[in-house]
Amino acid sequence: MPEVSLDQWSEFLGRHPEVHFLQSAEWGELKSAFGWEVTRIVVGKAGVQLLFRRLPLGLAFGYLAKPMRQVCVGEGEEVKQLWEEVDAICRARQAVFLKVEPDVWEQDRLRVEFPGPYAVFRSPYAIQPPRTIVVDLRGSEEAILARMKQKTRYNIRLAGKKGVAVRPWEDLEAFHRMMEITGRRDGFGVHSAAYYRRAYELFRPKQMIELLVAELDGQPLAALMVFARGRRAWYVYGASTDEHRNRMPTYLLQWEAMCWARARGAEEYDLWGVPDEEEAVLEAQFETRRDGLWGVYRFKRGFGGALRRAKQAVDRVYRPGWYRLYLWGMRAWRGGL
Repeated sequence: MPEVSLDQWSEFLGRHPEVHFLQSAEWGELKSAFGWEVTRIVVGKAGVQLLFRRLPLGLAFGYLAKPMRQVCVGEGEEVKQLWEEVDAICRARQAVFLKVEPDVWEQDRLRVEFPGPYAVFRSPYAIQPPRTIVVDLRGSEEAILARMKQKTRYNIRLAGKKGVAVRPWEDLEAFHRMMEITGRRDGFGVHSAAYYRRAYELFRPKQMIELLVAELDGQPLAALMVFARGRRAWYVYGASTDEHRNRMPTYLLQWEAMCWARARGAEEYDLWGVPDEEEAVLEAQFETRRDGLWGVYRFKRGFGGALRRAKQAVDRVYRPGWYRLYLWGMRAWRGGL
């Protein structure tokens, strides 16, 4: 099997700067430190990084996060052979199914195909948020600001006038404490301190990550982790305290993260997750809804980005009986039974 080492995968990705950061060697190493098994496969100019999570009875769950476009929309012998290798590895790992989340926007109108004999179903359960807002970082800073909503521009400038300052930060323990405050307030799960620390340690030597903090007279008010690779950047983790929120620290923090990404060569900035609804619904309800990701949509929409939705996740099924049991369990867990 054309499995490759960590160094070989890094060398392969060096020739493909457009590949999503969730396919980076660093991300694979991060997940391997927290319970996942990683396999990397290269066939010619096509390659994937697969993650496996062990399940009871010797079974496994496979996950292919944001593979390179060629793997999902390409044709030819290399892509066919790659999927043959993927299937062989999934069978060897006793995978019930492989969840694939394509790195393809619905707006691109590309047909996603997965060659091979195994059934592929549109998945009702995604891992990454399917819908997001992507900010165009091309042009001057003045041009980027001009594309934002007037209130957002005002809040960015207000934060500076009110004494808020943004700088790089290395206090991962304090960042984790801030994440816990935000998670309790906004109702989302938080990784361990060790997880954020390991992410920083892995991506920092390649200048693919920055931890930024917004402060007032040395007091941390908000912080975020931004990732960058090639022409893209992603805002993935963010937190804020309940102090001095009227000084709008999160607005200046996002702007400085965009400036950092531009300096790294990024042309777009992914704000990473809004409610999975059409724009008309989002605009009609964002002022009254606060559940789920609705609480952040009002904030993110102000940065002038384009609403985008990824192609729906699919499940490539190897063990149909166990897969049906998985679907039943997910419906029960989510209150559907």
